[in-house]
Amino acid sequence: MFPLSPLSRAVALACLSVSTVHAQTLDEAAQPSSTVVVTATRGAKSVDKIPGAISVISQQELASQYLIADDPSQALATYVPGYSPSRQKMTSAGESLRGRQPLILLDGIPQSNPLRAGSREGYFADSAIIERIEVINGASAMQGMGATGGIINYITKSARADGTTHGLSVRASGQLRSDNLDWKTGYHVTHKDGGFDLLAYVGMQRRGMGYDGNGRRLGIDNVQGDTLDSRGDDLFFKIGQRFGAQRIQLSLNRFTLRGEGDYKNEPGVVAAGVPTTSLPGRAPGEPPKNKVRSASLDYRHDALFGGAFSAQLFSHDFEALYGATPASTFQDARLAPIGALYDQSQIVADKRGARMTWVRPDLLLKGLEMTVGLDILRDNTLQRLATTDRTWVPQLQFASTAPFAQLEYDIGPLTVRGGVRHEQARLTVDTYSTLAAYGNRVVQGGETEFSKSVKNLGAVWRFAPQWSAFVGSAEGFGLPDVGLVLRGVNTAGKSVATLIDLQPIITRNNEVGVNWRGANGQLGVSRYESRSKLGSVLRVSAAGIGSVERVPTVVKGWEVSGDWRPLKALSVFGSYAVTDGKTAATQGAPLDLSLPARAQGPDKGVIGANWQWAPKAQLRVQAAHLRDRAINIGRKAGTSKLEEHFKGYTLADMALTFDSAYGRFGVSLENVFDKQYVGYYSQSTAALDAAGTYAGRGRTLALSWNRSW
Repeated sequence: MFPLSPLSRAVALACLSVSTVHAQTLDEAAQPSSTVVVTATRGAKSVDKIPGAISVISQQELASQYLIADDPSQALATYVPGYSPSRQKMTSAGESLRGRQPLILLDGIPQSNPLRAGSREGYFADSAIIERIEVINGASAMQGMGATGGIINYITKSARADGTTHGLSVRASGQLRSDNLDWKTGYHVTHKDGGFDLLAYVGMQRRGMGYDGNGRRLGIDNVQGDTLDSRGDDLFFKIGQRFGAQRIQLSLNRFTLRGEGDYKNEPGVVAAGVPTTSLPGRAPGEPPKNKVRSASLDYRHDALFGGAFSAQLFSHDFEALYGATPASTFQDARLAPIGALYDQSQIVADKRGARMTWVRPDLLLKGLEMTVGLDILRDNTLQRLATTDRTWVPQLQFASTAPFAQLEYDIGPLTVRGGVRHEQARLTVDTYSTLAAYGNRVVQGGETEFSKSVKNLGAVWRFAPQWSAFVGSAEGFGLPDVGLVLRGVNTAGKSVATLIDLQPIITRNNEVGVNWRGANGQLGVSRYESRSKLGSVLRVSAAGIGSVERVPTVVKGWEVSGDWRPLKALSVFGSYAVTDGKTAATQGAPLDLSLPARAQGPDKGVIGANWQWAPKAQLRVQAAHLRDRAINIGRKAGTSKLEEHFKGYTLADMALTFDSAYGRFGVSLENVFDKQYVGYYSQSTAALDAAGTYAGRGRTLALSWNRSW
């Protein structure tokens, strides 16, 4: 069903010497992998009791990857089999998990904006504050709305050792050109004294331009957003106090990433295969930027009525400004001659919420655990045109209340889990008028409500020492991009309450898998099928205008991943993922269209090794292969051309770190062989767009130093 190329088969076979959870480092690998604990399930849970494919990216693995490329999505693409290739941009359009959108969290605070998904949620915090990343693959309702593809929870660092510790870090990378130096520095202080702990971090980063394998300056995306020619800063603060069995904690994060505006996009030559580049100069308007402000107050009681209770109050304020463009959608003859009006889109999303969970082990009988809780979310999202102060998407007032309950029963080597979450949600929108490009249509405001129970059921059987098998079925709850639907209304007489496009997306993920976890390695293989009867597919017309089509979608795939330690000083790791997503041209039509690059990544293999060649030195080498993909040949849906072609490529990286009395030093090479390539998304989706065919980074040298005292 999934034919493989010779190179793909080789990578997949190599992965059979490795496993599902990448949570062990060279120093930790001797310990049983079942000790790895995942908190994204709403309670601390060993991975061998979770009926699903879990990926845990450890702090050491993140440090190695961020030395190679300080790019959050590139770390996910390396360690999570079903995550699509990184765009290497501020925009994350086209980045997905198993062909669907994941819910992104920071310490449980939702960072995603499903009501108006502007593809800017990938940059919300400095990578230096992240301790590990937990990924639950496949649809889930454990953390609320939006996890139709899975959950990605970034866990921030905390003070671990008693006393006061200071730390300083510096990273610089470049390609030996005058305008492409990237540098980053950060300072942190931690303090722990009995039940009191504190962590504070301040960091700043400046990114220059980049060059491809042919030595040509990379193209900058002045509209959707780019990390090229940008600056970022982050201020993070966490303070906690324990009182016996109770703990209270306050966290604050203030992050900003913005373009400098010193370069502008220069289209390439599609017919000659010349990708987009950049020239010195200022593009119209203000450069794109992300501004994120998050806060949470957490409380935990480890012995409340025989169980553990946790509660979180959170706020999340998000702003994304996009670059100026004379897009046809923005034109209005009342403001300027048609074609002469430049405007800038801005998304503003403010969330307030509360999350409560109580976990009671050994309820009524030994081995029976109950988890109950309640989530409350208030989300206000709008999209405006900042230059002319026009409404593009009216304020979307979303309110959700969701109680849930989960039971887990351990019967010897068998663990059975099942639960239900009831989503009671309401969307309120005031009466508004669409832009002139859509005919200045008046859309009557109103309310639309959703009430849906989503379920999960699964089991894990530890059928032999170090071996386990799982089977699971879980549903996820989400909405289509409501803003994209409402802003595109171009016929009279519409109202919010009657727009069928606002019906929720319910996705069911069925999965089976086998895991081996031993002292010297681990291996995991899983097969899944994800279905939604009323899915959401973004299609772009010949005029370049996007619209949401509500059609069924099915994603099938398999994944293998793991690691193995043949020698005390050597470990190898790898993964291979096959993803096959299908949809229909219209409701009722056959499911014979492949999901596009906007929604699904190509088949992907990753393999690498860590070699501790000296007591305080480690070498890391890795390679990633993306398989060729040609889909929907000659097919259209309305005026949208669906045909896509992708020529795969293989990239290799390496990193060397060593400890000394003066701190830890690191040196890395990204794209070791200086491969010339055009990214997956650009090849597939923007193949005919001379201004959007972006090449990837060529060979890049990075140096780092960090020290704690």
